Amino acid sequence: MTPSRSRTLWLRTEPLHAVVYFEERCRGLGRAVGLKGFWMGYFAARTAPMGRVGPGVAAAALGVFAPAMVARSLPSAWEYASPDRVVEERARLTAAALRQLVPSVEALAAQVNGPLTAMVADAPALARPLFAANRDLARRADPVERLWQLATCIREFRGDAHVAVLADHGLDARESLVLAAATDRVDPAAIRQDRGWSEEEWAESVDRMCAAGLLDASGRVTESGVTERELIEDDTDRLAERLLRPLSKGEVDELLAALEPAARRILDSHLLPFPNPIGLPRPVG
Repeated sequence: MTPSRSRTLWLRTEPLHAVVYFEERCRGLGRAVGLKGFWMGYFAARTAPMGRVGPGVAAAALGVFAPAMVARSLPSAWEYASPDRVVEERARLTAAALRQLVPSVEALAAQVNGPLTAMVADAPALARPLFAANRDLARRADPVERLWQLATCIREFRGDAHVAVLADHGLDARESLVLAAATDRVDPAAIRQDRGWSEEEWAESVDRMCAAGLLDASGRVTESGVTERELIEDDTDRLAERLLRPLSKGEVDELLAALEPAARRILDSHLLPFPNPIGLPRPVG
């Protein structure tokens, strides 16, 4: 099935954003600013645009992490580095990574920063906390830093929408991950550990999903579970489609075509593992 334009926008911008999680220098962001370990750097980098947030706000906004895992990093991260410093280091490292991974990235930025800016500026911030916080950072002077920040705004807009959809479908953080794992979007053992849930907590969620008819007695996804996952993605696409409103159909098509080679180059670089915790599919062809 051909993906919607909304989903294609995510497929073409998420690889640009994802360097912050997988590129070696970016993974060292925490150490670069004096934080303790990868996960403290991750939570500080994701939430720094919102300011000195604590674990409750961060866990609610991020949607899928165990609160106890978040609490091991926040608010203590702000004792070592301010949110402003984290934001600046994040921009510097991601731009350097993109310049290495995509040699033509300067030309790409000149071509797509305009339409991306139009989408981000026009999009509503209501009930989209991560998007709203990141949009305030989108006026960066360096064009590649700005490209990465705009791609990040796009992904956080969709991410905020996705969290809202999960809540609307009555799924909590663990249940949403269990369903994603059962439908082969992510690796079950890896995603459980990466998101901070214990084996007992995971098993409890599996039991609830079985009782709801989304998994069978052996833990495999049922037809109802597959349908539910598809509905979640379709609803996410529908809400994220709001980003496309300022552009004509032709302008959207031109933007997606311009982004495709850079996204493909990053995916083909073996920087991201497959499956990966952000759910990006393996490129086809």
